[in-house]
Amino acid sequence: MSGNEKDQALESLAQKLTELKEQRRIVGKDADDRAERRDKLNEQVRTLRTEVQKLRTTRDELNEEVKKLKQQRSVAVSKIREKIEGLRAISQEKRTIAENKPSRPYQPLKKELEEVEWKVQTTSHTLQEDKEMMEQVKHLETQLSVYRKIEKFSQKASELRNQVNTLKNENEVRHHKLTTLAQRSQELHKNMLEKIEVAKTKRREADEMHKQFLEARMKVKPLQDDVVAVSAQMLQLRKGLREAEQKQKKESEDTLRQTIENQAREKLRRGEKLSWEEFQLLAEKGMTSQD
Repeated sequence: MSGNEKDQALESLAQKLTELKEQRRIVGKDADDRAERRDKLNEQVRTLRTEVQKLRTTRDELNEEVKKLKQQRSVAVSKIREKIEGLRAISQEKRTIAENKPSRPYQPLKKELEEVEWKVQTTSHTLQEDKEMMEQVKHLETQLSVYRKIEKFSQKASELRNQVNTLKNENEVRHHKLTTLAQRSQELHKNMLEKIEVAKTKRREADEMHKQFLEARMKVKPLQDDVVAVSAQMLQLRKGLREAEQKQKKESEDTLRQTIENQAREKLRRGEKLSWEEFQLLAEKGMTSQD
């Protein structure tokens, strides 16, 4: 291959190398872009997973609170039933006692008892009268005791009703709170499931992007191999050109030296004066005598 052909070949390889490097840059940038998008997607997945975990923790805490409220409500319902059963029993006992209620009202009976007791304490009376008055006191006490028992059961029933109402009011508050917490828990659970689905989608996108990244990186390698191969060819051509230039230079120098040497020999033969360059050249040959 002539020097001109080598120059043309070198120029063609340089153009090819430029094109290969540009293709490698484009493919490499595409791979880097896909890697960047993959990393962003993975970061989004990590963020979503953190958010899901927070939502799950909050939801579980709410569910635990709902569970406790349900247990408290259940205990309260049992107590209400017990107290209602107590009310029924008291009402039944009260009705049984009321069957023996005196025909006279409580106050007249009480007044009569007080009058008899006062009479017993303040007046003189015979033994028979005393006996009769004691019997009267006993009879009046018996009748009044019925009213006292009825009043006692009424007070106890009132207390139980108040307790039942208190328990019911507390349960209404629990129910409202329970409903609110349960609704909030459902909202959190729904939000959590939505984020899980988004995370799954992002995860699939990230995996696909990683696959595309690997495919793009695979395209870089043959281009890089071509760049190395073309660079090696150019290096070899440049080396050949340098060697050819050096050889041509040496041949030109040898030709020039030979010409000068021939001229110097001719001058020396004719007895003419030699130039310094001619003298040096012949001195190297051991031919400086002008005799």
